[in-house]
Amino acid sequence: MSNPHEPSFNIGRFEFKSRLIIGTGKYESFEQNLECAEVSGAEMITVALRRVNFDASKGPRLLDVISPERFTILPNTAGCYTADDAVTTAQMGRELLDTELVKLEVIGDERTLFPDVPATLEAAKRLIDDGFIVLPYITDDPVACQRLEAMGCPAVMPLAAPIGSGMGIRNPANLRIIMETVEVPVIVDAGVGTASDAAFAMELGATALLMNTAIAHAKDPVKMAGAMRQGVEAGRAAYEAGRMPKRLYASASSPLDGTASF
Repeated sequence: MSNPHEPSFNIGRFEFKSRLIIGTGKYESFEQNLECAEVSGAEMITVALRRVNFDASKGPRLLDVISPERFTILPNTAGCYTADDAVTTAQMGRELLDTELVKLEVIGDERTLFPDVPATLEAAKRLIDDGFIVLPYITDDPVACQRLEAMGCPAVMPLAAPIGSGMGIRNPANLRIIMETVEVPVIVDAGVGTASDAAFAMELGATALLMNTAIAHAKDPVKMAGAMRQGVEAGRAAYEAGRMPKRLYASASSPLDGTASF
């Protein structure tokens, strides 16, 4: 596992200090999205290639506001249900955005939006062979994460709960196993609902978090973006500090050792 005391982390040739990545869907406006990105401290922003307008003749463009000169843009293949669709969409993103980065999503179930693990593995291999830096959205399956690392993914992105559910960390045991059995960064993706969820994920040892709905659908998205930043930072600091062991019974805060005088 990477050194938890490193002030930054790397994905391929990219280096990041912020451990919070945010999305670009469901905001009231591009300007609100930008303000949330700024308040969150995010350096990397993910963009759904199939849902974003790249043609100025068709109206306002997200990337005129969320500038690739200011943020690292992470194209994603959201909305793809086959390996072929995901590979084609990623290749389109590389042409449009001039980046080899891609967040790979191959959905296997329309209701839960859980990933199709075999199709994700297939698409990841094809994209890596084509020169992409692949960040795969995957179930909280330690074996799948190990296989993705072995084929060359520079990070894995296991879900915490279904996309957009806000349910928080549903299976901390599996996430801990993943973090203990892969050497690449583990970016917890999907399901975070509030700042305590973010802190908990980071306390488990996550390298970073990716979130969208938890901020965009908050009553005050900008304030929530700030809260998420603080949650991520606090959780990471607590992980680095190392928590005290849990005990069944009380332990006096000021124990007597027999030497005190009154």
